[in-house]
Amino acid sequence: MNRLLWKRDLGVALGGLAALLLWEALGWDLPLARLFGDARGFAWQHAWFTSFLLHDVGRIAAALALGALALDALRGGPAGVRSGPSRRARAGWLAVTIAVLLLVPALKHVSRTSCPWSLAEFGGVAAYVPHWRLGVGDGGPGRCFPSGHAVAAFAFFGAYFLWRRHRPRLARGLLAAVLIAGLVFGWAQLARGAHYASHVLWSAWWCWLLCSLADLLRPGLSRLRLRPYAALAASAREPP
Repeated sequence: MNRLLWKRDLGVALGGLAALLLWEALGWDLPLARLFGDARGFAWQHAWFTSFLLHDVGRIAAALALGALALDALRGGPAGVRSGPSRRARAGWLAVTIAVLLLVPALKHVSRTSCPWSLAEFGGVAAYVPHWRLGVGDGGPGRCFPSGHAVAAFAFFGAYFLWRRHRPRLARGLLAAVLIAGLVFGWAQLARGAHYASHVLWSAWWCWLLCSLADLLRPGLSRLRLRPYAALAASAREPP
């Protein structure tokens, strides 16, 4: 693969990790949550704009986007964008996107961190415990880290990796759209008290890292898939 691209991907991942660690060290999650909630709870928790439009409709939009990727992989792309990645590449990145959509939210099921709306100071029962204190319960239901809803957008980083070698301008546009959608989804969850800001940022980081690793390993995986068939073809050409 292009080493310059991989170095840039790694630089983004390391820079993002450094920023996240700084955020954690400064402890800004709870002060930011207090801007949206108080002892009565979160005013935006059940609001039409955040709960229905940005959460429920957002999920439907993500499902439609995934369906569009599947259709693109099957048909080789609509007129105007067929020149570019192969059908195999499109199918491969569809698989990566599905894997990211499943893997990152799966982390929530082993998390002992409760959502902001479960905290006692916001009308719940839990005490605030930073999510990086692994294994420490907060007295609440847990299962809130990282943000699964933000992953519904950030998982589509794969579209950028798919197109950047063929249509760089299109790839950058897709990347911008994914980032904007992810941040909007993340803001909605923050305003509702469903997540802390770090939950959203860690979701973005995990999605970027997984897609970067998939892009790095892609050539090797392709060779592994093709090697058995190449061996069979070679044996078939040998004289009896």
